[in-house]
Amino acid sequence: MTFVDDVREAVRAIPAGSVASYGDVGRRVGIGPRQVGRAMSLLDETVPWWRVVYADGTPPSCHGGRAPDLLGTEATPMRGARVDMARARHRWTP
Repeated sequence: MTFVDDVREAVRAIPAGSVASYGDVGRRVGIGPRQVGRAMSLLDETVPWWRVVYADGTPPSCHGGRAPDLLGTEATPMRGARVDMARARHRWTP
């Protein structure tokens, strides 16, 4: 299994209405946040990419800027244009 596969598995485990930061995903799979970003760029549309946000809750701007709309569709808690990380952050179970 490659780190891209590990990132795919971690991101697929984030439920609708929740998010994780690039750093959260990296800690989960044992890589840095930039590597998570690289892995995310290699994944297809079947992976809920919009559920991975910056540490301050800013949604990604890739994929034509669709992340805010997709997060809204899932009723993800927001504070203005950013995700409310205190309420929406996903925590994986060991």
